[in-house]
Amino acid sequence: MSSEIIPQFLKSPKTASIVGCPFSGGQPKLGVDKGPIHLVEAGLVNQLEELGWNVKFDGHHQFEDIKFTLSSSSVDSAAPTASSADNDTSTSNHWDPPIGILKNPRLVSRVCEEVAKVVSGHAKKGELPVTLGGDHSLAMGTISGTLDAHPEAGVIWVDAHADINTAATTESGNIHGMPVSFLMGLDGNQQAFSSFNPSPSSQTPFAWIKPVLKPSSIVYIGLRDVDAGEKKVLKQNGIKAFSMHDVDRYGIGKVVEMALDHLNANNANPDKLRPIHLSFDVDALDPSVAPSTGTPVRGGLTFREGHYICERIWETGALVGLDLMEVNPSLEDDISVKQTVAVGCSLVRSALGETLL
Repeated sequence: MSSEIIPQFLKSPKTASIVGCPFSGGQPKLGVDKGPIHLVEAGLVNQLEELGWNVKFDGHHQFEDIKFTLSSSSVDSAAPTASSADNDTSTSNHWDPPIGILKNPRLVSRVCEEVAKVVSGHAKKGELPVTLGGDHSLAMGTISGTLDAHPEAGVIWVDAHADINTAATTESGNIHGMPVSFLMGLDGNQQAFSSFNPSPSSQTPFAWIKPVLKPSSIVYIGLRDVDAGEKKVLKQNGIKAFSMHDVDRYGIGKVVEMALDHLNANNANPDKLRPIHLSFDVDALDPSVAPSTGTPVRGGLTFREGHYICERIWETGALVGLDLMEVNPSLEDDISVKQTVAVGCSLVRSALGETLL
């Protein structure tokens, strides 16, 4: 059953525009690019229509034109040689060699820029962009797009990981652990690209991202695997973060209310409802709930805790953007894959108004 909440920032009739992003370039494990396909094949479009949504879905974005353009052009003169990139067993390509230790920087940047344009376009039409990933580096695109259409929006980031490493703090070079730092324009990233000289036919990766996300405009829920460098970044910038310790201590209901209170208190107009972008990584859930994901961590959110977050955000009437990320159907047995995909679909339904009664 769908609740009777009236979305405050969407046009009527309410329209959910599914942005399928089968992309894995921000991390090294194969298969996360298959997540959106499995979610749609599980019937997500029909499920949302049954909740009363007008659903737009024109197929998944393939990004093949971006790969072709990058592979056809010469690599930047400042980049390492192709042979050094080929020795890397991650997702690096000879036409997109690392910058420092950052893997696939040109591809990730171009894809996220394209996603930002698509999400912004839907949001400016009064539609609700529902982005299905794919790895969480895509949030650079989704949140940039949301903030382009709704500059006053706040972000609730549900994840086991903070994804706020900079080029100076990352140990892996996997950009899916860095999107928040790029959205904030943190110094560690600017320094990494300060000496980068792009070729005449290209641009510096991520230069298109405007540092539009303020530290006071994001709240984390579910953290439990945070790198030492990320802990420093969170504290230095005064970013509100609720770890699983806080969920255990206060309960998920209180945590969500504190998260919403924080975002509204830091709104430019505290008396006005603030739009919300919900970015949900399925690894926020305990692996017993969502096992088929790339970086599972024990001690996560229960099935109901994850769904309560989505339900409560819907109840605000302020949802303007939704991400569901990191479903990877290639990592577990068929039963675990079906379980994770089913949970992903139900999270989206809860965020779009499905209720228990």
